[in-house]
Amino acid sequence: MNTPIKCETLFQRIQELEQEYITFWADICRIDSPTEYKEGVDRVGEFVMNKARERGWQIEVQKQPVSGNCICITMNPQVKERPVCFSSHMDTVHPIGLFGPEPVHMDEEKIYGPGVADCKGGIAAAFLAMAALDDIGFRGRPVKLLLQSDEENSSRFSNKSTVDFICRKSENCVAFLNGEGALKGTAVITRKGICRYLFEITGETVHSAICHQGSSAICEAAYKIIELEKLKNEKGLTCNCGLISGGTAENTVPKKCSFTADIRFANEEELREAQKLVSEVAATSYVKGTTCIVTLKSSRVAMERTKRNEELLQKLNEIFEANGLDTIQAIHSNGGSDAAEVTAYGLPCLDAMGVIGGASHDRAEWAYLWSLVYSAKMHAAAAYCL
Repeated sequence: MNTPIKCETLFQRIQELEQEYITFWADICRIDSPTEYKEGVDRVGEFVMNKARERGWQIEVQKQPVSGNCICITMNPQVKERPVCFSSHMDTVHPIGLFGPEPVHMDEEKIYGPGVADCKGGIAAAFLAMAALDDIGFRGRPVKLLLQSDEENSSRFSNKSTVDFICRKSENCVAFLNGEGALKGTAVITRKGICRYLFEITGETVHSAICHQGSSAICEAAYKIIELEKLKNEKGLTCNCGLISGGTAENTVPKKCSFTADIRFANEEELREAQKLVSEVAATSYVKGTTCIVTLKSSRVAMERTKRNEELLQKLNEIFEANGLDTIQAIHSNGGSDAAEVTAYGLPCLDAMGVIGGASHDRAEWAYLWSLVYSAKMHAAAAYCL
């Protein structure tokens, strides 16, 4: 690699824009946008698109009937070089109103609120990077911001069409940086895949006084859950049965019970092992007189280690070191992410490049205010120097 380009002017502009984009960050986090609330997710998208329109950037919208609309914003669309792509998701897991009438607050160090770390902080950091690049007159290559709308349910509502849109709009990119919440000095290059199965069990209902004559769907579910929950390999297969429903009354043998199994795997071989186990558990009747139907609710591929991603990490570390930024170490995450789909599509991708925070998916979600600039500088340097 040639001597990396210096980014002093670019970084100075990012610093000058910091307060404006802390406000931007807070504003998008004030918009309730759980995955199932299309109106809210689309409001986030409109807010960001309005900011992009002010700068004259190109906007493409993939309209969705159920999930929020998926968005591609492009700066320098006329330039014929390979693009750099940034991505984050607009949806959260937090129910409407959970954080009260003023959902976002700050102290001297942190910002608190729904999605501040996962993943609206990533949106704010990427947009700040693009704004600074625009302001200093960068025209070296297209820079794209892809806004995903149903990431939190593995793109189930859109039948994967949103993540397919993101991959297609990122074709031939030199880098794809995904803005999931970060740990300082790291980037995720491998992730487990996820498959979620719904088990629906039917038994024979009778009064509790003659329970020996019935077939309990809940009891059958218990046997199946115990069998599935044996998967607890941190580096391999795991299973969590985190949602269950069944029964009608305390004194009635339950006819129906359903539960969901969240299974995580590191590679395709483990996925096949999980699929085999699920089929066997579903087919086995532990309680005489019960039956079971199992359905795949959602799935996400594993983000497996690739030479492309390792080479991108090395290139960026050379750029970061030359510009006074922290170099980043490759780490693994057991959580799912669209970066897995992007990697499987054949694109060079680093994940968890967003803001630094914690308590994601919790009412206590927070992020460091300083990490907005920290993340934006990494995004901007990638576009400017690659």
